[in-house]
Amino acid sequence: MGTARIAVVTSEGGADQDADLPLILATLRAAGLSAQAVAWDAKDAHWDGYDLAVIRSTWDYAGRLAEFLAWADATAEVTRLWNPAPLVRWNSDKRYLPELAARGIPVVPTRVVDPGDSFDAADFDGPHGVVVKPAVSSGARDTARYEAGRRADAERHARMLLDQGRTAIVQPYLPLVEEGERALIFFGGTFSHAIRKQALLTEAGLIDNFRVPHPGAAPYEPSEAELRTARAALAAVPAPGELLFARVDLTLNGAREPVVMELELIEPNLFLSINPHGLERFAEAVTAAVAAGRQGMELQPRQDPKESA
Repeated sequence: MGTARIAVVTSEGGADQDADLPLILATLRAAGLSAQAVAWDAKDAHWDGYDLAVIRSTWDYAGRLAEFLAWADATAEVTRLWNPAPLVRWNSDKRYLPELAARGIPVVPTRVVDPGDSFDAADFDGPHGVVVKPAVSSGARDTARYEAGRRADAERHARMLLDQGRTAIVQPYLPLVEEGERALIFFGGTFSHAIRKQALLTEAGLIDNFRVPHPGAAPYEPSEAELRTARAALAAVPAPGELLFARVDLTLNGAREPVVMELELIEPNLFLSINPHGLERFAEAVTAAVAAGRQGMELQPRQDPKESA
C-alpha cells in the first residue's frame, strides 16, 4: 500500500512558533511515515493525498473560526482528520464546560452570556473575584481576572465582548490556581505525561494578549484524583472511539479537589520536548491511527501504563 502520508497541520504563524513541529516531523519520518507540515489554509494543499491529517499548531483558528470549521468539515470528507471535525466544532466554544458539568464532571463553574442575554450584575462578583473571557479564544486572548469588588470592571469587559457580537464566559477566580495549573496529556486514550505551569492571570484587571502562554512549564506527576478527573472528562466527550490526542487542564477548588479548567482537543501544546517519552507516544498513536484507518477500524485504546503498574 506504500508509505503512509501524514499532514501535520499548522498555520503560517504556528509553524514558526511550534517548537514541537520539527521534532514531530523527524519522529514520524523515523517511524517510517511520510510526514509534511501543511498550513490549514494553504491554497495548494491536496488533502485527499494524505492518509491522515493531524491538527497541531493551527493557532490562528479562533480569529477565523467559521473558515476553520468549514476547512475541517471539507478536509474530513477527503481524508481522516484527527481529532474529528465534529469534535473540533464542539471544543471550539467554551460553552462545552457547562455541558460537562451537566454530565457530572467537576469543572470551574461557568456562566455563559450570549449577545442579547439579560444577566444579573451579581454574576460579575465573587469572594475571590471573577475571570472574564470570550467563549471562543486561544492563548487566553481578551481574558482577564478581576478582584472582588471590581464588579463594574468585570461587567465592562463582558459588555465589550458582547458588543462585538461575541459570547462571554464568566467564572469565579479560584485562588489555588496560583499553586500552578496542571495539564495532563493523553494519546489514543492513554495517559502520557503531565506538566505544571505558573498561573497566567497574575495581574488583576489586565487584558494582556502578549503574555507568555505557558510560563514555567515543568514535568509534573499528577495525583490519582487528578487522573480520575481527567479520564472522567474525556469519557464525557461526545465523540466515538478514542481521541488521537487530548490535553486536560486542571486546577484545584477551595476543597483542594481537581476541577477542569479546559479541555484542549483541537491544537494544544503537548509539551513533547519536556517529556522524553511524550514524542514517542505521540508517534505511536499516529502510527496506530494510520493502521486503523487502513483496516477500516476506529482507534483502539492501549493499556494505560499507570493502570498496569
